[in-house]
Amino acid sequence: MAKSKNHTNHNQNRKAHRNGIKKPKKFLHESTLGMDAKFLKNQRFSKRHNLSTKKQLAVAAQRKADREAKSKK
Repeated sequence: MAKSKNHTNHNQNRKAHRNGIKKPKKFLHESTLGMDAKFLKNQRFSKRHNLSTKKQLAVAAQRKADREAKSKK
């Protein structure tokens, strides 16, 4: 009895390239499902205690003014 065919890859490469092989889409926010729980909990706390953008700009402006005043002395 003749051996039966176990596997072939004939024509599969051509079929794949007809529509183009595309990279997976990169999303703006990656899902946190399945991420390390300890990391996620720490991230939540760090986000909570960050200043808002307006407050960050105000603090930076104040520091800059302090530096300039100190350098003039």
